[in-house]
Amino acid sequence: MVLKLINHSKTLFSRAHNSILSAALIIAASYAGSAGLGLVRNRLLAARFFGGGEHLLDAYFAAFVVPDTIFQLLVIGALSAAFIPVYSHKLGDGTAAANRLANATLTFLFLSMLVLTSGLFLIAPQIITFITHFPPDQIDIAAGLMRLMLVSQLFFTISSFTTGIIQSHRRFLVPALAPLAYNFGQVLGIVFLVPYFGIYGAALGVIIGSVLHLLVQLPLLLHLGFRFKPLWEPNQPGVTEIRHLMLPRTAALGINQIERWVAVHIASSFISGSLTMYNFARQLYLLPVSLFGISLGQASFPVLASDSDKDRPRFTETLTTTLMQLFFFAIPASALILVLRIPLVRIVFGAKAFPWPATIATGRILAIFALSIAPQAATQILIRAFYALKNTRTPLLVSVITVSISVSLSYIFTYIFSFGILGMATAISLTSTLEMFVLAYLLTKHLTKAPFTRDIFSMIFATLVSGLTLWTLMHLLEQFIFDTTRTLPLVTLTVIASILGLVIYLIICKLLNVPAVTEIEKILKKFSFWRAVGPTEVIDPAPQE
Repeated sequence: MVLKLINHSKTLFSRAHNSILSAALIIAASYAGSAGLGLVRNRLLAARFFGGGEHLLDAYFAAFVVPDTIFQLLVIGALSAAFIPVYSHKLGDGTAAANRLANATLTFLFLSMLVLTSGLFLIAPQIITFITHFPPDQIDIAAGLMRLMLVSQLFFTISSFTTGIIQSHRRFLVPALAPLAYNFGQVLGIVFLVPYFGIYGAALGVIIGSVLHLLVQLPLLLHLGFRFKPLWEPNQPGVTEIRHLMLPRTAALGINQIERWVAVHIASSFISGSLTMYNFARQLYLLPVSLFGISLGQASFPVLASDSDKDRPRFTETLTTTLMQLFFFAIPASALILVLRIPLVRIVFGAKAFPWPATIATGRILAIFALSIAPQAATQILIRAFYALKNTRTPLLVSVITVSISVSLSYIFTYIFSFGILGMATAISLTSTLEMFVLAYLLTKHLTKAPFTRDIFSMIFATLVSGLTLWTLMHLLEQFIFDTTRTLPLVTLTVIASILGLVIYLIICKLLNVPAVTEIEKILKKFSFWRAVGPTEVIDPAPQE
């Protein structure tokens, strides 16, 4: 029996998953765990530095922007738009040919990253000076932090291609654990290194996390038969195709990163701690975007890429079903965060050093961001649908337009209308909603039917009813039963009200015959233990509405 359980556990980690939603649930569960550690990380940072060391936290978050931007441009640009579709098709020619392509692509990207990070290492102070309003001593701190974080991007380059290879084989569990390992490494750095190295210990934790992000995936990668071998073949046809496909995606990501740079530039012009509060709110609202948008997008991408040429009706059905599953989760998540914004900030960041004015300010930013959760999550899937069609130029054009509008509105709302940091959040929410509708409209000409169905109106109605119920319950229970000045009663109240609100949402969706409810019931049955450790299956066709 013990040997059987061990063998079943090995199968669970290496098996291919049998539906997009089941794979997405695994990815989402990992994101939830990773986000939980991320929240622990930020709570530790707030407890350690907020209340006298806000300028150090602002320097930390500003330093993060540049290395992450380079990673997004080079690695994510190649991985999401180009490598997975080309590698997936190359697998049809055999594992050896596909692995040769992977090694040649990884060698080219790693060397490119090494050259670029070395140059940025030398001019770090000048870059921080350009993007912030920091005084000289804070610039020196941020430049030192940035240089440490640049080292982590070299490990992430290898690790992210490891993720792409494994996901192309439709294995999602182990890559989904990698972000968990990354945040765990950061927590280790804060707990054990910050007492000795100050804020630089947090940056060292980023390096530790990037190494763990790679190590956790290596056993499965080796199991799939891949071996890292430096291979300089930049003119190999597959590498050339990847470079061709990644250029528009890289440009689009570069355009999107402008929003982050503008946020740093604007927030650093206000009092110390403003950039930290903005990033705290951003982390909370990006959690459901990652849980639903990125997880479903990653899980659906290999299927969409496979069906884009062979079966356009199935491609359309897969995209439509995935979007409806996304909205089923993301729309109520927006209402939940909107209603619970202050309790959430207090629970997550409510260290003694995080004062009440900072809690209120963070909650207001979060409330505006919450309105864009569903659009931002849907955009993750719509963009991947274009990539599956090997069309990377349309998302680029849309990004150029929407980001230009976002940046313009950020400065107008912040300085002309005097909205402060709320102006940036408002601009981002408005333009992300615009981006979703424009992408959906442009995508319809490639589909056999529109990607949105009437079920979305049922979800919105159910969300409005459950959101109103949640708001009423929160106020009644807070007034008559729970003393929310203490942490335990606050957590209890938040959990009870959230569960009741979600139950009401599910009941209404069930009564309105929303298909996602039935699909989720099927997945939950499949995720029972004995089913989970059963034999490997292939991905089934998308269910018919």
